[in-house]
Amino acid sequence: MRIAIYPGTFDPITNGHVDIIKRASTLFDKVIVAVTTNPSKTPLFSVDERVDMVARVISSIENIEVDSFTDLLVNYALRKKAVAIIRGLRAISDFEYEFQMALFNRKLSEELVTVFLMPNERYTYLNSKIVREVASFHGDVSCFVPKYVHQKLKDKFSTT
Repeated sequence: MRIAIYPGTFDPITNGHVDIIKRASTLFDKVIVAVTTNPSKTPLFSVDERVDMVARVISSIENIEVDSFTDLLVNYALRKKAVAIIRGLRAISDFEYEFQMALFNRKLSEELVTVFLMPNERYTYLNSKIVREVASFHGDVSCFVPKYVHQKLKDKFSTT
């Protein structure tokens, strides 16, 4: 079975993430969407909330599993018997960082390959940070995130 890991903070999951997940699901027998923490980021949603949002949003895709992890991505991927790490590339500005990480991960484990997937062009400018910022000012982000996530953002910012 060919397993891939799609790691990210998914704070929150966007339509761009969903697009990448759908594309990855056609290439691998199983894709694990792995929600993680990033020490350089302060998430809006807890890990459990993010796992819940991802699980609800992608529930119709049969070969997708949702999990969370807190250790080194390579170690997590090897423990899950993955053969690939999925990374999305929206723009050239993403490439330098993602390329560096792919080479670093390859140095840590030659068993893993990094597969770069580009989302549909309508999502190339989209990222979770922008969605959070617009939602925090009660802007309409309904076209950027799945319906369930849109409601969770509205609920989160209704108290502010």
